[in-house]
Amino acid sequence: MALWHRITNYAVALREFVAPTYRPERHYMRGPGPACARRAAFH
Repeated sequence: MALWHRITNYAVALREFVAPTYRPERHYMRGPGPACARRAAFH
């Protein structure tokens, strides 16, 4: 079973390398950052 586990992990890693899946949570922005707040304070 350990060999099968290694093979499946390798296959998943290879697939992710060749055709990465889009995960919105990796690119999610929670709102304006501190630079935006500084710009608003000067206006």
